Amino acid sequence: MDIELQAMDVSPPHSAGLLTRINAPLARGGMYIAIAGLLMIVAVVFYQVFGRYVLNNSPTWAESLAILLVLYVTLIGAAVGVRDAGHIGLESLLVLLPDGPRRKLEIVIHALVAVFGAAMAYNGWLLGSSVLSYYIPNLHVSEAVRYVPLVLSGVLIVLFSIEHIIAILKGEEVEPSWN
Repeated sequence: MDIELQAMDVSPPHSAGLLTRINAPLARGGMYIAIAGLLMIVAVVFYQVFGRYVLNNSPTWAESLAILLVLYVTLIGAAVGVRDAGHIGLESLLVLLPDGPRRKLEIVIHALVAVFGAAMAYNGWLLGSSVLSYYIPNLHVSEAVRYVPLVLSGVLIVLFSIEHIIAILKGEEVEPSWN
């Protein structure tokens, strides 16, 4: 009986580091935010089309909101893709290398992705703070909200890349968020 219960245990290993215990819920939350954003995009676009063709009165804010939601969905989804290895990679080249050079190249790749994420976060912060006093006309919110997903995604990409580097050094793999 105990063997059956142990076989059914699908919880993450107790050796999971602090960063993994932080990143896994962040990635899962990011997926939920992206899914909610996609549903909101569908609802907003449906309302805009309904207003235009049925009510003959298209809402002026709908297009601006849909574009803003696309930014959140794509950037947060891209960050989650970095953690869950859903991004474009050179796997076909990596599998041809012996273990030692392959691991070193994977570390370099994740380090470069982390640098890219840091650049996204830093420049997104600069851009967002430069337009803080301007407003999106139809939504009446600061233009800075356009740069929030860039900063969040950049920070998440850095965290997720560091997690991958640590896992490679330990000889482990990062378990995807949906498991």
